[in-house]
Amino acid sequence: MNLFALTAASAAEAAEKVGETATDTALVEGAILLGVATLFVLIFRRLGLGAVLGYLIAGAVVGPHGLGLVGGGESKLAFAELGIAFLLFLVGLELSPRRLWDMRRAIFGLGLAQVVVTGLVLTGLIHLTLGFSPAASLALGLPLALSSTAQVLPGLKSSGRINSPFGEKAFSILLFQDLALVPMITIVAVLSRAPADPSAPPGWQMAFFTLWAIVVLVLAGRFVVNPLLRIIGRYGERELFVVVGLLTILASAALMHSLHLSTALGAFIAGVMLADSPYRHEIESDVEPFRLILLGLFFLAVGMVLDVGAVIERPLLVLSLALGLVAVKVVVLTLIVKLFGKPWPVALGLGLLLSQGGEFGFLLFAQAADALLIDPAAASLFSAVVTLSMVTTPFLMLFARNLEFSPAAEPADLDDPAGAPRGSAIVVGYGRFGQIVSQMLHGVACSVTLIDKKPSQIELSSRFDTKVYFGDGLRVDLLRRAGADEARLIIFCIDDASVDAAALRPIVDAFPNAKVLMRVFDRRQLLAVEGAGVDGVIREVFESSVAMGLTALRYLDVDPREMEDVEATLRHLDETRLQAQIDEGDISAGMDHRFKPGGGREAESVLEKFRLRRLAAKALKDDPKDEESEQASAMN
Repeated sequence: MNLFALTAASAAEAAEKVGETATDTALVEGAILLGVATLFVLIFRRLGLGAVLGYLIAGAVVGPHGLGLVGGGESKLAFAELGIAFLLFLVGLELSPRRLWDMRRAIFGLGLAQVVVTGLVLTGLIHLTLGFSPAASLALGLPLALSSTAQVLPGLKSSGRINSPFGEKAFSILLFQDLALVPMITIVAVLSRAPADPSAPPGWQMAFFTLWAIVVLVLAGRFVVNPLLRIIGRYGERELFVVVGLLTILASAALMHSLHLSTALGAFIAGVMLADSPYRHEIESDVEPFRLILLGLFFLAVGMVLDVGAVIERPLLVLSLALGLVAVKVVVLTLIVKLFGKPWPVALGLGLLLSQGGEFGFLLFAQAADALLIDPAAASLFSAVVTLSMVTTPFLMLFARNLEFSPAAEPADLDDPAGAPRGSAIVVGYGRFGQIVSQMLHGVACSVTLIDKKPSQIELSSRFDTKVYFGDGLRVDLLRRAGADEARLIIFCIDDASVDAAALRPIVDAFPNAKVLMRVFDRRQLLAVEGAGVDGVIREVFESSVAMGLTALRYLDVDPREMEDVEATLRHLDETRLQAQIDEGDISAGMDHRFKPGGGREAESVLEKFRLRRLAAKALKDDPKDEESEQASAMN
């Protein structure tokens, strides 16, 4: 009995030591990963190459195939794939079921064509050039047809292009690729040479499970999550929104994973079901930090599983295969999009954007190796090819963005402003700012010519029966074609912080009869356009900030007269400070002319003057005799 007790105690002590060792290792590895990732991301951000490339290189450096500072890349990759689920959940929040239904042709038309044609082309090339068997070639070619959702969607989302026509086409293809994961797993299972796994479900059963899981998620979103959010909203518990958001993602991902389906697809469906919820923005803001951290960890893990040895052993082969993969996917997808009626620049832009290999390739290569269709060395080789192809994405994204906004993007719908009816005002830039300005002009029956250089914005505006002409409104020749010689107003509402006095001065000189108004983002840009001769400059963030400040004071129950004094003081101080900055050419000039904690001596002095002026005006209004005596003394 004593011996048994001692043995049990020894085992417990040993388990405790193992647990402590594992915890210590996890803490050290976590610190190393975050430290190296921060360094490389800062470097690559500085070089303008994006954070993704920094994460990939950092993972390769510290991983088991690099310096060996951190191990377990495969286990970290499996955990970090939650980042993709979080990403697709947030994308789903922006797509209501109605809008997703409107995209069905792009998803099942363009998406299906891309996966099938690209997969078969790559299968044929692998069979002919590398000598793999037809089954092995198919097991390699189909995964290579997939693109990286984790790379493409964050770029589209952060730049605000996820809802543009270009972004919708890219997203439609990526969404179908996620749906195609189920049939690809089924194809590999059918071709398998390994003994059948009795626990693995047949293909028809997986398809049934997919439909069943989608129905369950839809019902759960409508009858469980939405009512739960309404209850939480009544109590105003912020942390419960975080809990419910994480619960929704993890539960939907766990359901799909238990059915051998795509966890990212489950999270996306959960997001779509909450797209019409009044608490959508609350959940989005709460979940976003987790998405950023997990996606960063995902790309670190991808870099860690990169077999640097395989690359070093056959560098020319791996590099050639990676570049060949990118080139083939660019050509095939460009031709497919062109056949779907899109112009060449848009087709080439989508080809470049989706030319890399996808993260699901690692999963499918491992499954093909387990199925004895390829050997582990081949799986490692093509995993390295996919990873290297991801390295090209930040560079190709730059070209894709330029092609998206190319003048030839939508030639049939883009009209030059030379044919526009002559109006009293020309508004350059029809984004969120320009739309409000033009509406106010329309409100007084002012004829307006609208100009924008983004084809996606022009196409979107046409859906709302608004005619916007294509062109760069900073060019004098284009403004002249638009009728600037006869216009009374030229209003620049563009969101471009690089516009300065050098860009505006030729316009002011060319059209002296027109008043030129300029929207600037902040104080720095206002100083940059100083000297151009424009007639009016509006700082977007200043006016909206004043409006928000007044609203905040109102909810603090501040007296309306006090609010007027504070606003007048703020505007006076800002104007004085701005003039000092213009005179001295220094952004730090006039630092005393602002409210500071405790008020600030200069601010308090100005505020007191406005208070006295208001009280004097009130006294004159209350006592007309004093006003008459003051007027009489003034006449004498």
